[in-house]
Amino acid sequence: MTREKSNTTTLTREFLFTDRDFEQIRKLIYDHAGINLSLAKKDMVYSRLGRRLRATGKSNFKDYLLYLAADKDSEWEAFVNSLTTNLTSFFREAHHFPVLAEHISHIKRRPINIWCNAASTGEEPYTIAMTMMDLFGSLTPPVRIVATDIDTNALEKARNGVYSLEQAEKLPKDILERFFLKGRGDKVGQVRVRKELQDLITFSQLNLQDTQWPIKGPFDAVFCRNVMIYFDKPTQNKILQKFIPFMHADALLFAGHSESLQGLTDMFRLRGKTVYSLSDNVQALKNNTANTK
Repeated sequence: MTREKSNTTTLTREFLFTDRDFEQIRKLIYDHAGINLSLAKKDMVYSRLGRRLRATGKSNFKDYLLYLAADKDSEWEAFVNSLTTNLTSFFREAHHFPVLAEHISHIKRRPINIWCNAASTGEEPYTIAMTMMDLFGSLTPPVRIVATDIDTNALEKARNGVYSLEQAEKLPKDILERFFLKGRGDKVGQVRVRKELQDLITFSQLNLQDTQWPIKGPFDAVFCRNVMIYFDKPTQNKILQKFIPFMHADALLFAGHSESLQGLTDMFRLRGKTVYSLSDNVQALKNNTANTK
């Protein structure tokens, strides 16, 4: 055990974790995923990565970081998964989904393409799928949903579509009955989303910091909710610029409740509560480009 001095108390920790270790971790996760960890996250980082030290048999963070630097794939994946946050729920920020339905109802293109780029454990893309089924009055609407996330563990749970009954029981009874199957036997206390919902969604890993995104647009709506808060303003601006080629001229961008694009970029304009469209100039440029093809 190591003892670490602070201004007011002495903390006892299982592993040696220096300020230098923390700064190195902050730089690594920023360079790799664009995540800007504040100084207040030091205890969170220690707690989450401490599990990786135990799993890899390392006795201190210095040795773990050397091990991470030598690893080509699997531990980097575990490192990123450990430091991403997956707070989500079905119909979170519920005001967005009637706006989505109204927007899609006016679009004549088929199929409809929607991108959820912070899919986490799946609640958000499944909510989008339920909204589209209700809009079209069909379990097989002409909709394609691409759901991406950097966290491979979260994506695996999303693909499985299995949740605790506690996670789903706050939903209205009719939604629970129409879109979920209750577990029996050793699955009591769990629910699974209907296969028709799963069939609408393609889950894949994507790092918003990567130069190339392995998806095909353009999309009629893009959900990027509660993601930008983890990036600094230059990274936010860069990502927003990269969204534009993946959006139809009339597409909508949905942001999180604590996120605002105002003052950050002139490429988008506010259309409603944390709902944005491309600016008039960007729309005109995209329409002119489409007309010349």
